[in-house]
Amino acid sequence: MKEKQGGEVIALCAGPARASQIIREALAKGADRALHIEDDQVSSWDTLALARRLAKAIEAEKPDLILTGLQSDDLGSGQTGVVLAELLGIPHATIIMAVEAQNGSIKVKRELESGWFQNIDMPLPAVLTIQSGINKLRYATLMGIKKAKTKPVKRLIVGELGVAATETATIERVYIPLKAKKTEMLAGSAKEAAAKLVEKLKFEVRAI
Repeated sequence: MKEKQGGEVIALCAGPARASQIIREALAKGADRALHIEDDQVSSWDTLALARRLAKAIEAEKPDLILTGLQSDDLGSGQTGVVLAELLGIPHATIIMAVEAQNGSIKVKRELESGWFQNIDMPLPAVLTIQSGINKLRYATLMGIKKAKTKPVKRLIVGELGVAATETATIERVYIPLKAKKTEMLAGSAKEAAAKLVEKLKFEVRAI
């Protein structure tokens, strides 16, 4: 998009000091500069806490377009981008497969269920959560790696962002759901049993 439309690409990451390696990879692949919210406790933040801190870092930049992943590899909640858009008070769209820039707006293609897609015209600024596979992975060139060493990375301290440290959700337990087989007899006449069976298949099993 930058090569077609121009502009500046800023990589934003919240993570411990070791996340700087990933940030440098983003710079080597074409980002112009980066923001690093550095904190060793990022893994303990819930979705809202993370989105609040990202929003504070973004507000000062006033970007036209914010791109996030669809969901993380660890918890996979798929909420951060959506909550971020709400905190910033700007439009958003999820599961994006294509983005086309227009005069002061964008046209996006969303992936829906069962092979269906939805095309939407959106104003800017906006937040998009990007589906994996939207583009081929770009590898860093040797020149890009060299340039990445000189590109600016601004480190932000969580305590200086002005966001309360209180978390709103915690994970108490992670476990594999128990699977059990059971037989349930449906009483009544054949007509009544059939009606009960249809109701269970529709609302409990969700097979019809």
